[in-house]
Amino acid sequence: MRNHGNADVSRRGLLLGAAASAALTATPRHGQAMPADADEPPAPHPGPVPLMNPVMTRVSLTVNGTAQTLEVDTRTTLLDALREHLHLTGTKKGCDHGQCGACTVIVDGRRINSCLTLAVMHEGGSVTTVEGLGTPAKLHPMQAAFVKHDGYQCGYCTPGQICSAVAVLDEIKAGIPSHVTGSLTDAPQATNVEMRERMSGNICRCGAYSNILDAMTEVAGQRTAGQQNGRDPA
Repeated sequence: MRNHGNADVSRRGLLLGAAASAALTATPRHGQAMPADADEPPAPHPGPVPLMNPVMTRVSLTVNGTAQTLEVDTRTTLLDALREHLHLTGTKKGCDHGQCGACTVIVDGRRINSCLTLAVMHEGGSVTTVEGLGTPAKLHPMQAAFVKHDGYQCGYCTPGQICSAVAVLDEIKAGIPSHVTGSLTDAPQATNVEMRERMSGNICRCGAYSNILDAMTEVAGQRTAGQQNGRDPA
């Protein structure tokens, strides 16, 4: 008859070793934090962080030829200063992230997205919005061309499109190259490719791009003819 004594001892030793290993695993290491007592109440909530009062400042701008002094929060964008403080609502708030171009205005001769810049950054600057380009009685040539060629449908993007179109022709006239300008030594021309590239930051969800391009082409042609005759219509 076989003697199972050694086998019993080995089995017993194995079980004791497993139990000891489990106990060591459950024991926290030196320096390790012990779990909080289940009966201990939770720490009090710190509560809401108190809001800081807005910092107000004065900003002086020339808007559409008129001197304006505003008292604004330093965080106020130029777009909100125009719309909320001066009530010039022609400039539209579209994406509010600088991606659609609906808020385009002309500042010191350059077109910018007014939703991406603070009003305080343009202290002493000259701002032109769509209201400053022309009036219903005397439209700017670009405004008249947009009407003629139906360069708008819903009209929401139109103020930004017109301001950008005016600035684009000024850029070309000044010889400022774009990404598609063939030669940096030659003056850029108001070609379809050139104007499409420069207007790519202005989105028209109605899809009136070809009509907008027709309006710009007409005004560019008027400028060329005017320069040849010794005058510039716009």
